[in-house]
Amino acid sequence: MSAHFSINKRVEFADTDAAGIMHFANFFRFMEVCEHAFFRSLGLSVHSMGREPGRDSMEVGWPRVHASCDFKQALRFEDPVEIELNIKELGSKTVLYEFCFWKNVEDQEKRSLAATGKFTVVCVSWHGGDGKIKAVEIPSQIREKLEQVISV
Repeated sequence: MSAHFSINKRVEFADTDAAGIMHFANFFRFMEVCEHAFFRSLGLSVHSMGREPGRDSMEVGWPRVHASCDFKQALRFEDPVEIELNIKELGSKTVLYEFCFWKNVEDQEKRSLAATGKFTVVCVSWHGGDGKIKAVEIPSQIREKLEQVISV
């Protein structure tokens, strides 16, 4: 099972440490930016609280229950990078994303893998006035869009 989506970004000065290398924590932020862009490409949002009624607006969220990243090469200030998202598993309540960070994206001969990452997210809903969240089945209107992308 796999759904492919990618975005291109440039490593900004604020993304780097004192050595000019992208700080490890920013890989997680870039993965999240890619996930949000993926949802927008499907006409969805990862945060539907307070959305307009009738706009794929079941009030659900997607907290991370696992996040990891393995680093292969440094990304530096002003490096263009392609962040690729693949859905590796679509469960009844969970989605497992795998990410690839590609360096030297402007030259196919030099293009190389800089890092890989994973997120496992759980579909949750807020129940009652106490603000507690509970894992729920992925709503059918969201599941259908994810399955369409996976089957392409």
